[in-house]
Amino acid sequence: MRLWVDADACPNVIKTILFRAAERVEIPCILVANQAISIPPSKWIERRVVSSGFDVADNYIVDNIDIQDLVVTADIPLASDVIEKGALAINPRGELYTKENIKQRLGMRDFMEQMRSSGIQTGGPAVFSQQDRMAFANTLDKLLAQRIK
Repeated sequence: MRLWVDADACPNVIKTILFRAAERVEIPCILVANQAISIPPSKWIERRVVSSGFDVADNYIVDNIDIQDLVVTADIPLASDVIEKGALAINPRGELYTKENIKQRLGMRDFMEQMRSSGIQTGGPAVFSQQDRMAFANTLDKLLAQRIK
């Protein structure tokens, strides 16, 4: 099992949780971004810098994941591709994307994009909270326990 991180937009506090988890359970944590991301020295943590461009990092992740891997992303189309390949995907707020909920998430994303493109102000995501951090850590721990037996 490997942890893959869509790192360009991942909150630093989530990266820190992932770094600690990778060290604790001794699994690779790979941050993919189109710029150099700061990482601590560790044999379990690495970064992959990809070229800039639409979906380049997402495509790199999808092309390199295996069925037992876990991807951390807030990008719903990427999560859909990850699920399609049989791997797991969670967002930085600790929500697990599944075959059962991904179509609804894609539909809502597309609907909100349509609203924004027609000029309607939709606002952004809620402020990242301590509860979000805890939810992510709890979901991650649960998934790691299930995968590493």
